[in-house]
Amino acid sequence: MQLRFDAVSEPSVAGAKWKHLFDAYWPGYKTWFLSQNTALTPDLKTSQEALKKYMPKMWPTYVHLCEITNADVDIARFLTGFQPPAYISACAQVVINTDEIQLVRNYDYAAELLEGTLLLSKWNDLKVMGTSDCLIGLVDGINDSGLCVSLTFGGRKEVGYGFGIPFILRYVLEFCTTTKEAVKVLKSIPSHMSYNVTVVDKTGETKTVMLAPDKETKVSNIPFATNHQGTVDWPENAVFNQTVKRYNFIKNYLKSKDVKAEELAKAFLHPPLYNTKFREGFGTLYTAVYHPEKLRMQLLWPNVKMVQSFDNFVEEQVTIYYEQSSVQTSPAISAPTQKATADGAYNWQDAVVDSLVKSMAGKESKAKQKELREKLMPNGIIAWEEIANFWNEPTTY
Repeated sequence: MQLRFDAVSEPSVAGAKWKHLFDAYWPGYKTWFLSQNTALTPDLKTSQEALKKYMPKMWPTYVHLCEITNADVDIARFLTGFQPPAYISACAQVVINTDEIQLVRNYDYAAELLEGTLLLSKWNDLKVMGTSDCLIGLVDGINDSGLCVSLTFGGRKEVGYGFGIPFILRYVLEFCTTTKEAVKVLKSIPSHMSYNVTVVDKTGETKTVMLAPDKETKVSNIPFATNHQGTVDWPENAVFNQTVKRYNFIKNYLKSKDVKAEELAKAFLHPPLYNTKFREGFGTLYTAVYHPEKLRMQLLWPNVKMVQSFDNFVEEQVTIYYEQSSVQTSPAISAPTQKATADGAYNWQDAVVDSLVKSMAGKESKAKQKELREKLMPNGIIAWEEIANFWNEPTTY
């Protein structure tokens, strides 16, 4: 199983490059989009009226996209983003504000359903850089005001009135410059399924917005999210994607002292946050790291990274080969346009474990601290599953 990631730069209104992406991906999207048509599926007029009502600033862009695609009824309805078929991903995301402000997320999904496009565009006043979905939507991204957004599935079955979340995130990044503005917009647009959207701006103000089609939108100061909204609503899904285990891992990790932003990003490349159930549609397809102060981002895999910024966006390709495994291992990776890079010694792992030991057993004897350190880092390598299990079923130290 493999997926090619393309970094595409078109810092203008959608033009020839976006049209090329559309031509490549529309046949697949069309099959998906028309797969669940019923008598309740909204017609084009209803969909367009919803777009005008809830995302009015996007209307000129929508008209332009319809023109350059010579849109028929199906395309025109799809491009509104209104009432798409249901889809479920997993994901985890967190904002850390220590030595720098950083949003880190893992995107866990079926490889065959991801576009694999990192798109730089300027459809309106703001430049936007992010991971494309549904051709005009985004599952995570940053704009040149330093506003960053990311989504996770909210862990609920309900499907209702509203827009697909990637379209909503695109709207936020097109027109908002601060977390406060983004939260206001997110509360004003109905989402057709439950999602958690974590937002951070260049000042570090962070919110997680819990959207649902059948409940009032909730706004939290918690700077992270996995795949539930407070309580577990869909137990079978929660067991499959280990949302509680991953949530506890992040919560306790953030309690650790002196954790650097770079260390947190590397933790996302290991279990329990990193997943390899690729055949079941629950493998980590990429890790995204957003730096709002630096207006920079990275896409990471265990041995390869793609670094981009608004000032220096380079078009490139990276091909990832995903392999199913009964244990959490890294995918084999090929990078045609860059050499694979490997970290040197495990200095960062030492730093992570030292901070965790201080947090968990800092008041205990040196013998207890040593015991915990050896448990968390046997043979000089972090035992990520041990850390996750330790936090999921805490041991008293």
